[in-house]
Amino acid sequence: MTITAQQTQGKASNKWLVLVAMTGSLAMIMLDQTVVTVALPSMARQLHLGPTGQQWVVNAYVLALAALVACGGKLGDLLGRATTFRAGVTVFFAASAGCGLAPGAAVLIAARGLQGAGAALMMPASAAIVINAFDRRERGRAMAIYAGISQLFLAIGPLLGGFLTETVSWRAVFWLNVPVGLAALALVHAARPENARQAGSRLSVTAVALLTGGIGLLVLGLQQSSQWSWGSPATLLTIAAGAAGIAVFAVTQLRSADPLLDLRLFARRPFLGDSLVMALVQFGLLAAVLYASLYLQELLGFSPITAGLATLPLVLGITAAAQAGGRWFDRSGVRAPVLTGLSTALAGLAAWTLALPQLSYGWQVPGMLLTGVGLGLTISPTSTDGLNRASRAERAQASGLIQTARQVGGTFGVAIIGTIIAQILRNGGAVPTSQHAAGAITAGFAVATASFGAALLAGALLLPRGRQAAAPEPAAGLVSSPAR
Repeated sequence: MTITAQQTQGKASNKWLVLVAMTGSLAMIMLDQTVVTVALPSMARQLHLGPTGQQWVVNAYVLALAALVACGGKLGDLLGRATTFRAGVTVFFAASAGCGLAPGAAVLIAARGLQGAGAALMMPASAAIVINAFDRRERGRAMAIYAGISQLFLAIGPLLGGFLTETVSWRAVFWLNVPVGLAALALVHAARPENARQAGSRLSVTAVALLTGGIGLLVLGLQQSSQWSWGSPATLLTIAAGAAGIAVFAVTQLRSADPLLDLRLFARRPFLGDSLVMALVQFGLLAAVLYASLYLQELLGFSPITAGLATLPLVLGITAAAQAGGRWFDRSGVRAPVLTGLSTALAGLAAWTLALPQLSYGWQVPGMLLTGVGLGLTISPTSTDGLNRASRAERAQASGLIQTARQVGGTFGVAIIGTIIAQILRNGGAVPTSQHAAGAITAGFAVATASFGAALLAGALLLPRGRQAAAPEPAAGLVSSPAR
């Protein structure tokens, strides 16, 4: 065997190690968005969490991820993506240990926010590392594994959370991340992925403050409105301040030569379409998974393990369709698999929503299955296409922008849908009947279904037909500065 052949074989081997490490890290990030949902009733009893406190346990994580994922993309430029990824993994599993040890609600919510910060460092770096490791012709397959398996863990979270809560403790759902994080660090050390830095880039503290403050205030106002009331000065001023912060951020970023988020990428119609689809799908999906878990335990009386098992139709749907979505994208481009997937997911979530007032699990299964199949066809093609629209130099920015859009969508979904459900429940009296509570969750699911419909409309209007032409770029593989 020649030296050249050995080098080629080594690079091929390394890229699969990279894929395993990055897929494991993203699976960990996605798992922690939903693994706590089944554990929430147990947490609430032990830590005396009310409905708003339970919302914050979920949304503190997603909010920190949404607000800081752009910083993760920029730090990947400044420090190198592998270095940033390592830092994110370390913060993430340390914060997970903090969640597992939390003596009260305040510490738990703060540690969940720190988990989100670690995830924000990992996510854009991991996506860019995977894209750069594979040739354009293999990216659909690679991203189908990366996004599909991790999306599976988003759906499997309630099942795993239920098992750990019932057999060990709700604290075990957080300790699970420690060995996974250590394994990810070991794999990255072995694979030595690209760790090049972008010369001349810098991190603007002002831009970070405007983005994080704007998103944080908006979510705070939306999520607390059920307690403060929609017309209260606190609600209106908080939402207005958040909107103003985001507006100022957008204007300054469009004028900046070195933006935290290059919003000019949205001028590319297909990239805008990919980002909107991801944001709108996440808006509905995260809230649906959260309130489905609460519905199964609080209204149908399922144990944590049984509630987790009840999500299997959604999990199986995603598993069956995820790889097909990536391969379909490789053959025909983004439009066909995504529009088919969104149409299927929309029909599935509508059927699931209509079944909720029956207070019968069996009627929900077909809708859950269809929703999963549709999501499996949608997620990896939109992720891959969005990153393919960017050059190698732009890829960290594109990854940060797509993930910001996605996580902001999920954060707003939990806040808005949660507020609607909480308001309806409050109108039902101190102890709402099961039928009234089912009606409240049905209303929340209806909003989630509408967000899937909006995603389908955005995809139909913005996603291009046919395969994307390959743009010239350096040869794929693990190139330039390896991680030290």
